[in-house]
Amino acid sequence: MSNRLQATGVSSLAQSRARAERRADTRGAVRGVRERLNSATGQTLTFEQQIVSLFATNHLGGLRFQLGFAALVIAGAFLVLPALVATAWALMLFAAQILVYMLAKRAADEDVDTLDPVRWVRRFSIAEAIRSVVWGLLPVLFYLLNVSGAHPGIDPLLFTVLIVVMATSAMLNHHLPIAAACATLPFALSYALSIGVRGDLLNLILAAGALGIQLFFLVVAQQLHRTTLALLEARAQKDDVIAELEQQRGIAEEARRRADDANLAKSRFLATMSHELRTPLNAILGFSEVLKNEVLGELPNDHYREYSKDIHESGSHLLNLINEILDLSRIEAGRHELVEEPVQLGFAVEEAAHLLSMKAKGKSITLSEHYGEGMPKLWADERAVRQITLNLLSNAIKFTPKGGEIVLTVSQTHDGGQMLEVRDTGPGIPEDEIPVVLSSFGQGSIAIKNAEQGTGLGLPIVQALMKTMGGRFELHSKLREGTVVRALFPADRVIEAIPAVDQPASRRERAAA
Repeated sequence: MSNRLQATGVSSLAQSRARAERRADTRGAVRGVRERLNSATGQTLTFEQQIVSLFATNHLGGLRFQLGFAALVIAGAFLVLPALVATAWALMLFAAQILVYMLAKRAADEDVDTLDPVRWVRRFSIAEAIRSVVWGLLPVLFYLLNVSGAHPGIDPLLFTVLIVVMATSAMLNHHLPIAAACATLPFALSYALSIGVRGDLLNLILAAGALGIQLFFLVVAQQLHRTTLALLEARAQKDDVIAELEQQRGIAEEARRRADDANLAKSRFLATMSHELRTPLNAILGFSEVLKNEVLGELPNDHYREYSKDIHESGSHLLNLINEILDLSRIEAGRHELVEEPVQLGFAVEEAAHLLSMKAKGKSITLSEHYGEGMPKLWADERAVRQITLNLLSNAIKFTPKGGEIVLTVSQTHDGGQMLEVRDTGPGIPEDEIPVVLSSFGQGSIAIKNAEQGTGLGLPIVQALMKTMGGRFELHSKLREGTVVRALFPADRVIEAIPAVDQPASRRERAAA
């Protein structure tokens, strides 16, 4: 009943969690569609906020290079332009650069969740356009003041400046393609017009090259923008997976807590019922044995004698069932305490087998016993070893038909451990029923038809006892070919004999030598 309540509680908890997840998914989907419809870039609000934050951080990181390159170009401008014109242009360029820096600093300091992407994209686009226009004044000043005529090699240098400014602007503004276009287009158009109006072939080629470079860097910025979106989406999916795993872990922890509570309730129930059941059972067994043996006088009716015998056998079976259930419950709850000591495996198995030898003879079953010689002792619980032997032999005797054979073998394994093997010539177990047989209260179809009454707890108890002692249990069976079961004890439980220590020779023995 406790298992049923536990399963019902876990199922209802899982259903409520699933309904909550579906509602959350629906709300998230509706919110995402609404944000995409209201967004200028087609992305969700969270993605836009993260992109603006990355844009600001990227600009702050590239500030030193921009200022250093601007200082280098300003120094060159003072060599070819009048001092007043160069100073005015330098001040405008530094002012535009400081404007971009201040906007990036404010955006980086603001909380990501409170950013207004539309407003910040507009601000950054305007600031980048102003900075690009200031850069575009340089080729216009060179054209108006005829700097190229006085300095013929200035045009290739100006083209180099254009490429560096275009590349820097595209890399720093790739998070926002609109800002990247505003940061490159004015400078490219100004350079193309200032060079193209001269009319010669070389200048026309440079003008076309400037526009081509601008388009190229815009494409690069767009590709980088898509890569950034893919990375943000992958990170969001990773966060969703982590959140889902945390939620599933919470569900698992809740289910584990409920299972522990149910297991504790089961243990308390069994502990209480063991006393409540054993007390009347002992009375039933005692009085039925008195009636069966006719201790107080002969029974007047033969049927009464048979009934008292049936009552005693049924009570004994019920008492064995209760003991096995309690043993398995203690083992599963980890409350089965092992009393470990050096044990001679062959002796312990032989004593347990002797108790069942009469039962095997009663069914005309040949019980062959083989014990390895010179085997060292085993560090184990002798009571558990006897119980394992009794359960395995009882199953073999129960399922072996009359005239069959059971072979009991105790030997060493190839890895230095020790083994208890029971082989019978019974009907065998189908391979698909072996997991059922090894489960609690599990019985195979052939065993139910042909065998005596049983509880289905013998093999699970053996398996649990072997696990507590660090060993393992194996069952191999085929239909109509018999069954082989092995209890394998690990090598670290074998107690090896310590060789004798050579005593140092006495003074008289050394003198004689």
